[in-house]
Order: sequence, then C-alpha cells, then structure tokens
Amino acid sequence: MRIILTLLCRNEADIIATTIEHHLIQGIDFIIATDNGSTDSTVEILERYVKIGCLHLIHEDEHTHDQAVWVSRMAQLAWEQYEAEWIIHCDADEFWWPTERNIKHELSQVPSTIEALAIERFNFLPPPNQVQDTAPFYQLQTIRERKSFNNLGNPLPSKVCHRGQDGIFVGDGNHKLMRNHQLIHPIPWQSLEILHFPVRSYRQFEQKIHDGATALERNSRVDANVGLTWRNIYNNHFKKGTLPAYYDSLRPDSEALAEQLSNGTLVIDHRLQQEMAQQRTKQ
Repeated sequence: MRIILTLLCRNEADIIATTIEHHLIQGIDFIIATDNGSTDSTVEILERYVKIGCLHLIHEDEHTHDQAVWVSRMAQLAWEQYEAEWIIHCDADEFWWPTERNIKHELSQVPSTIEALAIERFNFLPPPNQVQDTAPFYQLQTIRERKSFNNLGNPLPSKVCHRGQDGIFVGDGNHKLMRNHQLIHPIPWQSLEILHFPVRSYRQFEQKIHDGATALERNSRVDANVGLTWRNIYNNHFKKGTLPAYYDSLRPDSEALAEQLSNGTLVIDHRLQQEMAQQRTKQ
C-alpha cells in the first residue's frame, strides 16, 4: 500500500519538521507539499526533505489561501504521478494518529467498499502567553480537549482521507470530497484520530489570524463562510486589540485547569512528546 500525504503550509517553521517526521514514522510513503509564500525558514526545511527524496515541493506565492484548488491539485498529482493508494490531506499543525501500530496498518484494515474516511480532531491547549520557554511546542503542550469545538461553539469538523483516484476535488478546510462533481460521503473512522496544535504561541497565533483572514479577503472564489473562525477572530479581536485577552481565554486558569483534568473535560496526552523523544534517541 502506498500512502501519500498532502501538506499546505505558510510560515510553519516551528512545527513543519515535526509534522513531516511524525508522518514518515507512521508509515507515510511520500509527501506533496505546497508552500504559500512563507517568509520564515519553512521553505528551507521543506527543501531538506526534497533532497532526501521523500517530498515534492510546489510553490504558490499568491496569498489568497485558495486551499481547495491547491489541495485538489496535490491530490491529482498524488494519483497521477505518485500512484497513491490512499491520500491524506493534512495541515502543518495536524498529527494523524493510529490507535494501533501505524497509519499504514490502520488504512490496510479499511474494507475495499469504503473509499473515504472522516477523522476527528482534538485540540491541544496553548502555552500561557507569557511563557518564554524555547522548548519545542510538543514539550510545552501536553494537555488536550476530550471533545473539541470551534470558536462558534460547534464541534470541530473532521478531516478527510480517501483512496487514490482520478477527478477528486477536496473542499476548503479538507472537510469534504467530491469526485467528478459528485459528493463522496466519508465514513467516520475511530481507529485514527488527529492531534491538533493550532495555537502554539501568541506570536504564531497573531500572525496566523492576520495572514489567514486577510488572504481569504483577497480570494474571490470563496464565500464568507469559508474560514469563518479566522474571520471572526480577526474582526472581533485582532482589529479591536483584544487578541491577547482572547489568547488567554483559550487556556483555563490553574484552578479551572485542575477541575477540568479531574472531570475528564481535558486529558493529559504525551504521545507526540514521547514519539519525538524516541526518535531523538535513535539518531
């Protein structure tokens, strides 16, 4: 079985290498990445993986966050050029995780009658705003939500993966699939989940909201409901100068944190931290 991972990224230098290493460890055979005009060291990191032959890099410099178009292009490339049997569509802050063995094993268990899966995501809490620790994000962020919701109060939408085939269109956000203009209904799959680290520092969060929301404003293809979380935070907090307070609200105070850990609303999760530690030991 050949599994291809697609990645769309912009200014993800703090996390992109960990994302790539994790998925290679978990049985991904090859990665197709689109860099959307990063101004940090993201491109240099991606090029390291190009040189060792495990990544195909596409440059897309137009800051319109045209995700559906760019990811669908990667899906077609994965099918036509890299003979993908399964294609996983991933953001740089997402870590697909199997309940047993590795991703390749889990996908090998999917009945041949199923062509696409919907995988649930779980958000990790950000570190406190004033933390000056320069340790990797996965050492600072080891508490996640048992059930995650977006800033509108709705359950965090799942992400999709699918069998390699021609004519696939991946919807904005990597939540929906179509093939030759026909909707594909992915099956919820419990033996895979996604560990999600969308907020890793205040500076990263501030740039993400600004860059994402303004890029969507320049995109004439999408309607106002695409990227609604980014747009709402940008309009209601970034523009009004209340983004630091909003960031602080994403992490409970110490008393509430202890209570939510006790009642199971939050859980401690060291899996990524342990995997990276084991990887460093092998090097």
